[in-house]
Amino acid sequence: MSTFQAPKGTYDLLPPDSATFLAVREAIATPLKNSGYGYIETPGFENVELFARGVGESTDIVTKEMYAFETKGGDRLALRPEGTASVLRAALEANLHKAGNLPVKLWYSGSYYRYERPQKGRYRHFSQVGAEAIGAEDPALDAELIILANDAYRSLGLQNFRILLNSLGDKECRPVYREALQSFLRGLDLDADTIRRAEINPLRVLDDKRPDVQKQLVGAPVLRDYLCDACKAYHEEVRALITAEGVAFEDDEKLVRGLDYYTRTTFEFVHDGLGSQSAVGGGGRYDGLSEMIGGPALPSVGWALGVDRTVLALEAEGVTLDIPSTTSVFAVPLGEEARRVLFTKVTELRRAGISADFSFGGKGLKGAMKNANRSGARFTLVAGERDLAEGVVQLKDMESGEQTPVALDTIVAAVRERLA
Repeated sequence: MSTFQAPKGTYDLLPPDSATFLAVREAIATPLKNSGYGYIETPGFENVELFARGVGESTDIVTKEMYAFETKGGDRLALRPEGTASVLRAALEANLHKAGNLPVKLWYSGSYYRYERPQKGRYRHFSQVGAEAIGAEDPALDAELIILANDAYRSLGLQNFRILLNSLGDKECRPVYREALQSFLRGLDLDADTIRRAEINPLRVLDDKRPDVQKQLVGAPVLRDYLCDACKAYHEEVRALITAEGVAFEDDEKLVRGLDYYTRTTFEFVHDGLGSQSAVGGGGRYDGLSEMIGGPALPSVGWALGVDRTVLALEAEGVTLDIPSTTSVFAVPLGEEARRVLFTKVTELRRAGISADFSFGGKGLKGAMKNANRSGARFTLVAGERDLAEGVVQLKDMESGEQTPVALDTIVAAVRERLA
């Protein structure tokens, strides 16, 4: 046994379970690829200030959970705790917003890192697929992203998730609400950290999950009552668009999400089968983030869906994905000449786009056939000296048990025909 283990709060993805994670990533990405979103990949670490400015200095992510460090050269860096700030930084740096085709639509997939108490569904290293639409203020764009996430989950067979929806207002109406909320919070019996948070970003207090805090928030001012006419109209259009497409949602006036950059539309996908860690993904509009990190005004919207959380949601519903075997053909050589011939045929099958594997290690027939069974291959190629002398190999259907001699120069065609 190795001396080393995976760090606390992390996990290894190993076959066969890793195939489910890959299938979930692909299912989430597919609607994005079909809707004009191009793939982007950013570094695993960024300047600390990028997250401090964008995510928010009062957030738990920045104050408690971010992995920050100083390099030998004196740079202050952080492992990325979320994807939006990095993607927007990359888009601005590459001047994608100046190409003349707005919004810039991007999707990404990767690992993210937060230092927090590990529990089921909450890890220090986790995987997400995300999407960002940069440079356009349009309720149809917000609706598009909500619909794409909904469709991705439905394509996986998930049924028991809910979409929570809210509006956080904009720079015109939120300051009025902020002042009213702060006045309310100052009258409560809160701890020093929560009082400090209430002065920096009072909306974050609404997101506090502690029962003693939530009990005191009963009767707090509701943002909905403070929305300006423009924000009300915008939110109603988002609601109307997703309703017209048959996507159900629940209005949640306390939904603020955990990041400071959200404006107007905010939403969350939750699954009640996951216990306290019920959120499987979420996002919203962040019209001021570009300016926060030194860029021009670029109204934008996006989301991130947790791959780990989605897999747990599938397990909670008892959904098993139909994942095809990674191997279609498994070659079993009997003797040295057969090893050379079948190795060539395996390479030929692979180059023809047919997944194939080989019995390595010089195992006997019994051991090699066990490996063939474990591989999940639909067909097995078996050849010995007599077969080669006749210019054939034995093609065995692992489902029916039927075995047929096939000429060496027709193997690819024979396998392709049977797989079809």
